[in-house]
Amino acid sequence: MNYIPRFFRLLLNLLRDSRVSATDKAILGATIAYLINPADIVPDWIPFLGMVDDLYLIALALLRLILRTDEKVLAQYWDGPEELVTLLKQISEWAVAFLPPRVRRALLAKVEQH
Repeated sequence: MNYIPRFFRLLLNLLRDSRVSATDKAILGATIAYLINPADIVPDWIPFLGMVDDLYLIALALLRLILRTDEKVLAQYWDGPEELVTLLKQISEWAVAFLPPRVRRALLAKVEQH
């Protein structure tokens, strides 16, 4: 079972849904624009580090979107195995543990406010 097309459809549907925060949509959009832009904080031609900043930013934007979206909304748009919605929530919670403490506190503070 290929999850990438299903996850992509999930993201597109979330971006169209009015129940998803406009701020989270804007953050994800800005992140995608940054990835497309040839000017980078860490140039992509630098081995390993050039891609890490891009991956880190997209992971943070997706993490924020998933953490702040109601589980019922996620389930509504997920066309794969139902337990994957729960798995996505768990993965996002685990991913937070690997963030630098300052970033983790800032991200969680924003999530808990809403």
